[in-house]
Amino acid sequence: PAPKPRAAVVVRPAPPARRSFRAVVLGSSTGGPEALSRVLSSLPAPLPVPVVVVQHMPPVFTRQLAARLDRLGPSTVVEASGGEELTAGHVYIAPGDRHLLLDRSAHGARTRLGDGPPVNFCRPAVDVLFNSAVEVLGGDLLAVVLTGMGSDGRSGCDAVVAAGGTVVVQDEPTSVVWGMPGSVATAGLAHHVVPLGDVAATVTRLVTADVAGALR
Repeated sequence: PAPKPRAAVVVRPAPPARRSFRAVVLGSSTGGPEALSRVLSSLPAPLPVPVVVVQHMPPVFTRQLAARLDRLGPSTVVEASGGEELTAGHVYIAPGDRHLLLDRSAHGARTRLGDGPPVNFCRPAVDVLFNSAVEVLGGDLLAVVLTGMGSDGRSGCDAVVAAGGTVVVQDEPTSVVWGMPGSVATAGLAHHVVPLGDVAATVTRLVTADVAGALR
């Protein structure tokens, strides 16, 4: 039988005039450690908002990943331990085999670790982080989905878009596996579909355009 035609990428128009971003949430899987290295090392300066990351990895490896990323770029990168107040310029990596969620706090938001069942066969799961971030921060979110197998992050991006947030995904040619970003892009949920080499500049441009009210 003839192969099924590929689903078309539908790029969403940019959201209308909006509130400032208060956090970046990012998901990645297969090929993600190298992609994260490229993105974080390409940032010209620490971002004026916190970044919260789910990378599908086993325990211990996520701690090693955080330590390596911390050495590569201007941001302070840590493995989340739960209870941290989100701070601008910091990157929080979900620990292996724990979900990473956000809770409201007096100053904005803090991290929380969860032991709920896997979602999309994953723990940590991107959808768990993204949906939790929407509950706490509403549409003041920039969601980024990098290379990875499967579709983890698609329903979370649906929630981000419905709340008025913005979604950036890595393009197919530069992805090791275009499962996760492709599922978002072909569902028409991405405002920006960019090569890996342009992700850092795109995120920087978006979050520095208006940082009033950002978590500090």
